[in-house]
Amino acid sequence: MAPPRLPTAQKSGSAPKAPRSRIQKRNRQIILDAALEVFSTHGFRGATLDQIAAEAGLSKPNLLYYFDSKDAIHRELLTRLLDTWLDPLRMMNPEGDPQAEIMAYMRRKLELSRDFPRESRLFANEILQGAPRIESFIRNELRPLVDNKAQLMASWATAGKIARIDPYHLIFSIWALTQHYADFAAQIGMIRGDDQDALDGAEPFLNALYTRLLAP
Repeated sequence: MAPPRLPTAQKSGSAPKAPRSRIQKRNRQIILDAALEVFSTHGFRGATLDQIAAEAGLSKPNLLYYFDSKDAIHRELLTRLLDTWLDPLRMMNPEGDPQAEIMAYMRRKLELSRDFPRESRLFANEILQGAPRIESFIRNELRPLVDNKAQLMASWATAGKIARIDPYHLIFSIWALTQHYADFAAQIGMIRGDDQDALDGAEPFLNALYTRLLAP
């Protein structure tokens, strides 16, 4: 049986759309979970609607009832991800102990790599393509937040509370040394053994590294 047709877009002033049913919400989530797996594995360009439908256990026409294109699914996933990606940096407290705040940020980023590896790879794939779908987010949301926290770190360094190091490269290094465990998990597994947790020992190592780096 063919899937029901989507309602046409509403004109201005028309009645609001009815809330999604429980089944509609469930099927949208099934599609998004499947798409996350496909996009994080193949990237946006390598992924197809057929692959996403197969991963979701749905027909392609049924998938298109919920999302009208591959780009629409990808946009939805990125939109859900971006706030999650900013939260660890937002949580850095200007009134807290500087070294403790930076170390806590590093640990939160490490936890994101552990708990959301597919989301990390989705983000990485988008960046590798030049960030065409999130350029506005990076320029208008991420950059001001990084600028703000870099200025905070610089003020801590000026006050002698942490070492005088470039705050931007400090942030970039935390991204690199934490997200690596998600984005390059396959390589780590091949080297250390697929039966071993890729992050085993990572936190103590990074704690020791940044403790020495930040010491004034």
